[in-house]
This record gives sequence, structure tokens and C-alpha cells, in this order.
Amino acid sequence: MTKVAIVTGGTRGIGEAISLALKKMGYVVAANYAGNDEKARAFSERTGIDSFRWDVGDHQACLDGCAAVADRLGSVDIVVNNAGITRDGVLAKMSFDDWNEVMRINLGGCFNMAKATFDGMRQRGWGRFVNIGSVNGQAGQYGQVNYAAAKSGIHGFTKALAQEGAKYGITVNAIAPGYVDTDMVAAVPAQVLEKIVAKIPVGRLGHAGEIARGVAFLCSEEAGFVTGSTMSINGGQHMY
Repeated sequence: MTKVAIVTGGTRGIGEAISLALKKMGYVVAANYAGNDEKARAFSERTGIDSFRWDVGDHQACLDGCAAVADRLGSVDIVVNNAGITRDGVLAKMSFDDWNEVMRINLGGCFNMAKATFDGMRQRGWGRFVNIGSVNGQAGQYGQVNYAAAKSGIHGFTKALAQEGAKYGITVNAIAPGYVDTDMVAAVPAQVLEKIVAKIPVGRLGHAGEIARGVAFLCSEEAGFVTGSTMSINGGQHMY
């Protein structure tokens, strides 16, 4: 039976590349998105991948959204927790809302999606979770105490849930991308981006497809002995 995968934040950037990579593997893919209906519609028309709108930081919305995917496409076997936002600023200028929203979506979304799908995977005896962390969750980053904390939390969440899922055939892994040529990185001022690239040993930004290939491996049958791991794809920027 064909396996069903949900990719959160799956219609743009790294998420789009992941959605396409999983479709190429023969999986049925549902791409979650937060709010841009026009871009999601264009994505679905272009790729043939169904898109579903819900806020991953909303617990009930995740329960309802995953149920809707299961009703349309079948039981969910694979979850890629890719959705994330930034609300950057030094602590002195960061509001509680800036802190809370990043934690709610980036880290809370992983919990919400796991609660919606883990039990079904456990009953069926097979599952894959891949959680998208960040090099900044490993190394920290000035002006990103919220983002770095949330992404670091994802790495801990991954290791803990991996221990719960192992005996049920469920693997839980993370990928920690470095700086990738997405819209989010494109918004960084040119002079700042130049300094970032200068610190990457391979001398360039990553490509979304490079992250997607790592996700594809971790979602495959061949990765059944890999769990609780973090794959760093960062051009050597942080060797951890």
C-alpha cells in the first residue's frame, strides 16, 4: 500500500522541495500551509500535490487537519515537521509575543503533529518523523534567542520521541540545515549575507534540494536503523 506523507510548510522553499522529493519516491504527499491560498493553489496546480491549510501551532487544527488528510488520502505514515517562522531581535527588544509565536509554531507544531499521527503509526507498526531543526539551534545565533531555543528544542524532542517510537517501527530524526537559498534567507541584508557565506567552508548557500534529499533518505525503508539522529547539512559551517 502506498504510504502517505504530510509536509508542514510544504508549498514553498525547503518544504516544496521536500514535498516534490517524497512524491518522486512514490509517496502520496499532503502539503500543509499556513495562509497563502494563492501560492498554495499555484503549487498544487503545478505539482499535482494536494495542499491543506491549517496552523501547526494550533493543537486542535492539527488534529482536524491530519484527520482531513487521512480521509482524503489515507492513513498518515510520514510527517515532516518543516513549518517555521522567525521573529528576530535581541532580548532587550523582543516582545513576549515574538518569543511565544516562534515557540508555538516552530516547536509546538512538532508536538501537535506528533500527537495527531503517532498513535496511528504505532498501531500499524511503521512510521517516519523528520523534524527540521537548524544550525542556529545547534550553535546559537545573535538576535535569535526565540528561534535558536525552539530549534534546539526540536533536537531534544527528536531524541526523546525516537526512544518512544523505536519498538513500534517508528523512526524519529532531525535535519539541521545551514543557510539555504530560500525567500527567508533572501530577506537578509546583502552585507550581512556576505558575512554569513564567508563563514561557510564550502563557500556558498545550500540548495533546498540538498535538504530534501536528506529528508527523503530518512523517510525511506533503507533508513530503518537510523533514529534519534540529527543530520547536519550546512556546508561545514558548524561541525557538531
